[in-house]
Formats: sequence, C-alpha cells, structure tokens
Amino acid sequence: MDIPESAFDRATALQNGLIAAATDGSFALENGGNLYKAFRKELIENVGTRNIAPDFLRTKRDLSQFWEHIKDKFPTYAERRKYLYEEFSPLLDYLENSNSSAHETTVGEVFSKFTPGHIPEIWDKALERTKNDPEGAITLARTLLESVCKYILDDTETPYKADANLPKLWADCSTLLNLSPSQHTEDVFKTILGSCQNIVGSLGSLRNKISDSHGQGKRPVKPQTRHAELAVNLAGSMAQFLVSTWENRK
Repeated sequence: MDIPESAFDRATALQNGLIAAATDGSFALENGGNLYKAFRKELIENVGTRNIAPDFLRTKRDLSQFWEHIKDKFPTYAERRKYLYEEFSPLLDYLENSNSSAHETTVGEVFSKFTPGHIPEIWDKALERTKNDPEGAITLARTLLESVCKYILDDTETPYKADANLPKLWADCSTLLNLSPSQHTEDVFKTILGSCQNIVGSLGSLRNKISDSHGQGKRPVKPQTRHAELAVNLAGSMAQFLVSTWENRK
C-alpha cells in the first residue's frame, strides 16, 4: 500500500482503512497495523490536528486495541461506518481547507533529530499523560522546555548554572539565538518575542501552581485535560521554535 503524499489523503486512507478493519478486516491484511501506528503518531503529535483527530487515536495504540474498542461499542457494520465517518469529519474538513501538506513538520519530527533520545521520549510521555495524568503532563511540559534549552546551551558550549530555572534558561537561549526582545528594535518583533517570554514564564508558574511537582494545601487545584493539553502544546511550540532557530543558525 503506497503512502499518500498529502496529510488529507493520509487521513482519508486511515479512515477508509479503519472502516475496512471494522467490517471485513482487510486493512489488517495490507500491513494496516504499521500504517495505523504511523498515521496515528503523525496526527496526535501535530499541534494543529491533535485536538480534532478522533478521540480513540489517543488511547488505542494499535489495530487490536481499536478493534476491541469498536466491536464492543457498535454491533453492526452500518453503525461502525457511521461512527468513523463522524469521528474523522472535523479532521478531514480542517485538512481539506488548510495549507497542510506532506512537507508540514510536526513537533515530534523536530524532536526526533535529537541525540540522545530523551527529548522525544519526554514529548511522547507528555502527550500520553494529558488525558489520564494532567498533573504529570504539565510537569513534563516544563521538563521538555528545560531539556531543549540545556541541550542547545550544551551544544554551543554556553555555560549556565546547574540550578538555573526555566525563565533563566530560556533567556540564555534567547540571547544566544538573537531571540531576546531587547535585541530587536522593530515593535512587532519585540512584541512577539516578549509574548514568547511571557508564555514560558507562565508555563513555569502553572507547573508550580497546579502540577504534581509541589505539595498543595487544604484546597488543592486539580488541572483537567484541557489545561494539560494547553500546557503541553504551548511547550511543544516554544521548544520547536527554539530548535528551528538553532538549526538555521548552525
């Protein structure tokens, strides 16, 4: 089975493949298991598609888990087809009307270039925990940014203190990569870069306030999935921005 070039065609192929898997099982006979894992990974790692992809893709990691999910949920082929068409509709509408293409770079693809592999592992764990462990996901969002900053500083042999907090690490990286607001005179760039700085600072504060990194008092604040998704997606975007800038300067 050839891999479609566009994101829309890949999502359509996944939808049609799952319909086949939910009815006559032919998708599994065409190396569907590997394709399911590849397409699933692409959709849930892409910040633009993660929240509009079918919900079951976040928890059903292979075709056997998908099968257990849908066979119990809907007894007839007609119900399964209707369900999958409805689940994929928002995603396909988005991809069809956006500028998504085969060349679109996901956050996961950017992090996969790192050696050693602890940074992509942090990203994967953060994504996995957003639904079932929001507190842990928020902690990992900050850990991701800290790790990316330290990696870049180490690679460029830029010294930093072992106990440096996230805002300080971000500031050091920003200065190194000419991303500090003070390094620019144009108002629009100062505003954008200042907003990035504020987001990073807010992620650190959110982690301290409602993650599992600190004890809480009589009325603990419990984050929900949407809070974790926001923190993880923001951290991923900020980290991707740093990495892309760093690679362009190498």
